[in-house]
Amino acid sequence: MAADGIEAWFAAAGPREAELRRVDALVQEAAPGIDRSLVPAGAGQMLGYGLMPYRPRSARTTTSWPLIALAAQKRHLSLYVCAVVDGGYLAEDRADRLGTVSCGKSCIRFTSLDRVDTDALGALLRDAVASTSSGRNEYFTGGVS
Repeated sequence: MAADGIEAWFAAAGPREAELRRVDALVQEAAPGIDRSLVPAGAGQMLGYGLMPYRPRSARTTTSWPLIALAAQKRHLSLYVCAVVDGGYLAEDRADRLGTVSCGKSCIRFTSLDRVDTDALGALLRDAVASTSSGRNEYFTGGVS
């Protein structure tokens, strides 16, 4: 059932489907075996990879949130990399290596994967997975504000 839901999510993206599939393939190549699931995001859904326990500061209970998430926005794609390494947000710290992208703390925005340095992005994704493989991630423990 989950795979059917993911296929429906791709299909619902219309003209962005092919680009989303390219990014999905890159994530899976960089992080072989990582779990994939749809996660709620506002009124829609994102494709999440590597669910981890997460408790926002304002919450009383722990939930799950993906280490990596992919979303189609109105004018661009967003790839969220929720990893803090050595006290810094991994996506933000490596933004200058990623090509023609716009970055926030954990969000990498781009219009096409053709504008991204896919080698640098693959390395960033591998490092995010490796740095959190023990289950520890400052992003999810509130170690960085």
